[in-house]
Amino acid sequence: MKKDSLELLNFIAQVIFDKKGTNILALDVRGLSTITDYLLIAEGGVDRHVTAIAKTVEDELRKIGERPAYVEGMQNGDWIVLDYHQVMVHLFIPGLRERYQLEQLWTEAKIVDLNIIVAPEKSGVYNTKT
Repeated sequence: MKKDSLELLNFIAQVIFDKKGTNILALDVRGLSTITDYLLIAEGGVDRHVTAIAKTVEDELRKIGERPAYVEGMQNGDWIVLDYHQVMVHLFIPGLRERYQLEQLWTEAKIVDLNIIVAPEKSGVYNTKT
């Protein structure tokens, strides 16, 4: 089941959120870049967390028939790139994201309002069931 670019972007963002990824930002770079439609930038707490997020994104997208064209950084886990052609995912440890500031390279890009479902039962933070 192939998804269009925006659907794929939101699907990936949800997977990252569900895996406890933070500071999720999507940029619409259509017309500014010839390599992708959207950049999705997010963080994990430490290198292992970043790697776990990336592997989960790969696994979940494989289930819907999407395979990355390119993957880089799985060995170290401090900056992982998953290239799905229309969506390029950059996962960082916090300090490295601050150092490279990819957002600043695309100042003309529009920020995409992501449709992430925040389910209290999923996160366990606000579970009101007794």
